[in-house]
Amino acid sequence: MNIDTLLFDLDGTLINTNELIIASFLHTLDKYKPGEYTREHAIDFIGPPLIDSFRKVDAERVDEMIETYRAFNHEKHDELVEEYEGVYETVERLHQQGYKLAIVTTKIRKTALMGLKLTGLDQFFDVVIGLDDVTNAKPDPEPLEKALTALGASKETAMMIGDSSYDVQAGKNLGVPTAIVGWSIKGEERIRSYQPDYILSNMRDLLAIIGADES
Repeated sequence: MNIDTLLFDLDGTLINTNELIIASFLHTLDKYKPGEYTREHAIDFIGPPLIDSFRKVDAERVDEMIETYRAFNHEKHDELVEEYEGVYETVERLHQQGYKLAIVTTKIRKTALMGLKLTGLDQFFDVVIGLDDVTNAKPDPEPLEKALTALGASKETAMMIGDSSYDVQAGKNLGVPTAIVGWSIKGEERIRSYQPDYILSNMRDLLAIIGADES
């Protein structure tokens, strides 16, 4: 496989924001629809842009709910975000070997940069494509295309790595190989149904897949 460019999702892929996201959803949902939503509902909301999730809850108050969500999310960010074992070392090695790396996320850029800085991954990513950088979010290929353009890279040598159906479908829509992380909160059965090209049990698995473990 001739891969020199890696496009990474952020939440649930490189950094463990699951509890932060769930807490942010539950805080917001409890404020606007008390008693109607559970933790399982919040997990189902993980992946799409906030506007899509909250539109299903209350189409009349989407903007207000997003503001509430983000205020809580930013306040609790550093307290609830955790690292995934093997991620930092893998990304550092890819960077050292000269791979082109980008973040493609449905988070707004400001929030994405908070997570990257907290975990020390910001030094490895010159390109971060957030929700506010695009017209169409994943699974539309636009964010991936923007990342490739910013990197000066080609889709013929790129791969998309994520944790949700939106990541896999975006990669398929662009026509690049896809890998999904086995630690996705969605569960193994669900992620297999997305039909990615690869499932990673640890981020280090990526090194062998693309041949980066040979040097």
